[in-house]
Amino acid sequence: MPAQTSIPQQHIGDQTDTSFSVMADTDKKAAGLFKIATDRLFDVNNWSRLSGIGSASFLHTDENGNQVERALKPGDHFRIDIPGPGSQAGGGYDWVKVEKIDKHLNSCAEWEAISITVRPAPDPSGGDDKAAHFFSEQATSTFIVQRENRKLTAEVHGRNELPNTDTDNPLDAFRNKAVAAVALTGFSAFQWKQLVKGILS
Repeated sequence: MPAQTSIPQQHIGDQTDTSFSVMADTDKKAAGLFKIATDRLFDVNNWSRLSGIGSASFLHTDENGNQVERALKPGDHFRIDIPGPGSQAGGGYDWVKVEKIDKHLNSCAEWEAISITVRPAPDPSGGDDKAAHFFSEQATSTFIVQRENRKLTAEVHGRNELPNTDTDNPLDAFRNKAVAAVALTGFSAFQWKQLVKGILS
């Protein structure tokens, strides 16, 4: 599927891949579910509701860190509140920036897909130019919803995941190492599995 070409290459650190699929009864139902799923994918402010208890909470903001209720676009940010200690550089939160949004549709409408790729970023409301996130700026997360005939799949792909130690704050460096370790040993898998199931529920 062409949506896979939207996932950045893996070069360093860890990678994670999470997916969940359902089969629709008819082509019409499959098309309808794809529309619902893509709406949920872009409704970042409701991701925590889809993911359920114990998950991180997400806030869609503009390039200045102000909460918005509109269509997602490149340059926007997600403010992430994960369980546990927050990033001091991020005002208590982790931040990612929307790097690209890709849409794919074949001429026969047998498949269609949409993807969002984000990367750790500085707090857009602050003055620090270093990433406020437990992963370094080399890391990315790509969220995909795709339909192949009657099969619907939601996916999250993490690439180049390394702890963020590029910080002037020793507490943040320690926190980022600890949170990254927890994420890589299971929290990310739990978080993203809950989200992809929620998107297609």
